[in-house]
Amino acid sequence: MSVFNASLFNSRPAIAIIRHLTLSQIKVFMPHFVATGFTTIEVTMNTNEKAEIIAFLLESYPELNVGVGSVCSVDDAQWAIDQGCHFLVTPVMIPEVITFAKSKNTVIFPGAFTPTEIFTAQELGAFAVKVFPAKTLGPDYIKQLKAPMNHLKLVPTGGVDASNIKMYLNAGAYGVGIGSALLNSSLLNGSQEVLLTHFKTIAACFKK
Repeated sequence: MSVFNASLFNSRPAIAIIRHLTLSQIKVFMPHFVATGFTTIEVTMNTNEKAEIIAFLLESYPELNVGVGSVCSVDDAQWAIDQGCHFLVTPVMIPEVITFAKSKNTVIFPGAFTPTEIFTAQELGAFAVKVFPAKTLGPDYIKQLKAPMNHLKLVPTGGVDASNIKMYLNAGAYGVGIGSALLNSSLLNGSQEVLLTHFKTIAACFKK
């Protein structure tokens, strides 16, 4: 069984999301990703080379938390576990997937949006709840949720970037999910120096 390292995640509370990127693109990103302190990365189920990318990450970067996202069924969850992933992420609240992950001792970040969904996901055994799409209501929504339910571990995802990371964390978010704002194929058109500067800029948002 592959084990999720919570301490590693807490050192840089961000899930980087790989969606529709190729293995060759990921190979360019990863040295900068690791050099700037990122620790946790998710490969979505709808990424064409998902199996190859997961295998590469697990073999080349065994120190990282590697997970599978856009998990929408128990079959998806089983496939991800079979690949050796450390955690699962769903786009919405699917009780049977949360229960299945818990039965397999696999960390799961289920997606949820309403207060009832979020509370239920946490109660069912979520490690933390992915609040998606976070951009719709913004950091103040996190603050409002935490006021009566401060035990919730919330990971806003969707529209998270350098302009609002610190706002989400200050509002009480446990971490954030970051997609194209961090791993964007358009960045590969620039130099390695530009790419490294980009990662450093995002990393600086986590400094207290």
